[in-house]
Amino acid sequence: MAWVSKKSITYTFEIKRLVIYEYIVGKVPRDIFTENGFYITIIWHKGVEQFGCRWKIDYDKGGIIALDDTRKSSSGRPINRELTKEEIIERQQAKIKLLEAQVELIKN
Repeated sequence: MAWVSKKSITYTFEIKRLVIYEYIVGKVPRDIFTENGFYITIIWHKGVEQFGCRWKIDYDKGGIIALDDTRKSSSGRPINRELTKEEIIERQQAKIKLLEAQVELIKN
C-alpha cells in the first residue's frame, strides 16, 4: 500500500497490477488480497470486491496505464504552452515505462 488513513487506502501501481493479473487468471479479489497478506477484516469484504472490479474496469478502458495514480503528477489542467525538449523526453520515457509494464503483465 502506498498510503493508509482512517478514511482511505491508496494502493501502489504494483499492487493494482498484481490484482489485475491474478483477476484475469481467474482468481476472485477476496482470495487475491488474502493470499498476498492483506487483512480483509480491515478493508471489509465488499471493499475488496469493489477495488478489484473498479481496477478491472480501468484496465479494460485504458490498459495497464489506466491503473497508475496520476493525482500527484497531473493537476487536471491542460498545458497552454509548448513543452520543452526535456519535458517531451520525460513524458516519452514515462510512456515507455508504462508500456513495458503492460507487456510484462501480458507475458505473465
